[in-house]
Amino acid sequence: MDAAALVGPVWICVLALFAVLGDAFLPFLPSGTLVILAVLNTTEVDGAPLLLGAGVAVASFLGDYVLLNLARRGSPRVQRRLDDRPELAASVERLQHYFTGQTSRTAAAVVIVARFVPAGRTVLDLAVGHSSSSSRRFLRMSALAALIWASYIVSLGWLNSHWFNTEWLSLVVSCVAATTISTAVARVVRRRRRELALT
Repeated sequence: MDAAALVGPVWICVLALFAVLGDAFLPFLPSGTLVILAVLNTTEVDGAPLLLGAGVAVASFLGDYVLLNLARRGSPRVQRRLDDRPELAASVERLQHYFTGQTSRTAAAVVIVARFVPAGRTVLDLAVGHSSSSSRRFLRMSALAALIWASYIVSLGWLNSHWFNTEWLSLVVSCVAATTISTAVARVVRRRRRELALT
């Protein structure tokens, strides 16, 4: 692939990485879709999935790091966001109590699962930022979760790029699969939360 042909895929990759970084703050950003699209557009580049996966993991971790530190420092913008959205504030408070009272293994599972739940990453970052939990402990778990999610989303795009002959079909199937998995995880989390509330 010549330099001119690389311009389009490079811009898609850059956009995907910024979306992954930004969806810690703006969970409605289609970061997963953009990562899959970046994978599909770089299939002819040797080593692209590994490089993209590493970039996605780093961007995901940095998003957590920035939002966590903003919440720790009592950023007025973060506080206004919580004040303006009572449901978000309630979710943050609930997750604070749950996260701080768990063993390291259970807490790590919570951090990993949050990556697969819509807006879960945002709520968790704010919860830990507004709690007395160790930032270093959380960031170690966040790095692991970022690596797992990056491997998952890049692999999903890569596998579908090899299973289907057309890019649009690969994109549709990958996005449907990612949405289905996220929805299933979110339902399990909600069911578990209801069960805990009844006990």
